[in-house]
Formats: sequence, structure tokens, C-alpha cells
Amino acid sequence: MSNYPRFRAFLLRRTGSEPVAEEVLQGVLVRVLERGAPALEGARWMAWFYRVLRNALADHVRHARAGERALAREARDAAGAVLQPGLKRSVCQCLHRELEALKPEYARAVRQVDLEERSLAEAAEASGITPNNAAVRLHRARQALKKRLEKTCGACAAQGCLDCDCARSAAALVHERKDGD
Repeated sequence: MSNYPRFRAFLLRRTGSEPVAEEVLQGVLVRVLERGAPALEGARWMAWFYRVLRNALADHVRHARAGERALAREARDAAGAVLQPGLKRSVCQCLHRELEALKPEYARAVRQVDLEERSLAEAAEASGITPNNAAVRLHRARQALKKRLEKTCGACAAQGCLDCDCARSAAALVHERKDGD
């Protein structure tokens, strides 16, 4: 496409970011290829395409802002969910076992943010993903871990898994089975 550099420069002036300009332009080109372009000639077609570019850029900015708000909300939630120092020792021991059963990237996200108390931005950088992607991954990881703990620990998980006796109960159950054989 002979106008590609012009379209890219148009977006680059408005975004100040080559990757963002390229992403928006590629997205517009894909949409135009999928949906088709109107049968316009010359200047009318160019005006139509620039309008499509401006709309795509507005959509991109809107989505980025929504992502930033979600990230800020997740950060506030994570900050509010940090356990008090005295409670950390009493967290359910099943957590570590169930954490290892999650997808590796989910386990890494929970470990970095919740257990190592890294910021979401630090965890994102360490994983080579965007902060928005890290927030989504952390949310999904927490949900998956919660389901596993509820299934494993039952009533203990409903109480927040503090002062957990699941490990003692499981050990006692194994001990009873051995004695009963």
C-alpha cells in the first residue's frame, strides 16, 4: 500500500509511540480487509480512511484508559487485601500446595504480588507482559486459587484460611488410614 507511511505518520504524530501507531494501523487494515471499503474514489476514499483511523485511535485511547482504571482498581484491591504482618504465619499451608497446581504463569503472579509483595508493575515487567495483562492474570489466578482452596479446604477456606488446620486434619486422616489397615 503506497499510503502506508502517510497513515503511519498520521498516527505517530497523535500517539507519540511507534508501537501504538503500528498497532492501531494494523488493526484498521485488518478491519478494512474483513469488512471491505466503500466504493469511493481518490480524495473521498482518503478522507474516509483518515476518519476510520481517527475513530480507531479514539477507541484505542478509550480502551487504554479503561485498562488503566481496571489496573488502578486491582492495585487498590490488592493493597487492601495485604495481610497484616502477624497473620502471614497463620495462612493456610494448603495454599502453597494448591498454588503449585495452578498454571505456572498464574502461580508466578500470585507468588510475586501476594506473597513477595511486589507491585503489579514489577510483576508485569518480570513476566514480560503489560501491567494491564498482569492485572487480568492476577485476577484470574486469584479466582483459580480460591476455587482450588474452597474445594480442598472447605469450611476453612470460607473463613479465610487463617489459623488453618487443614494440613493437620489431612495428616491425621492419613495417619488414621494407616492405623486402620
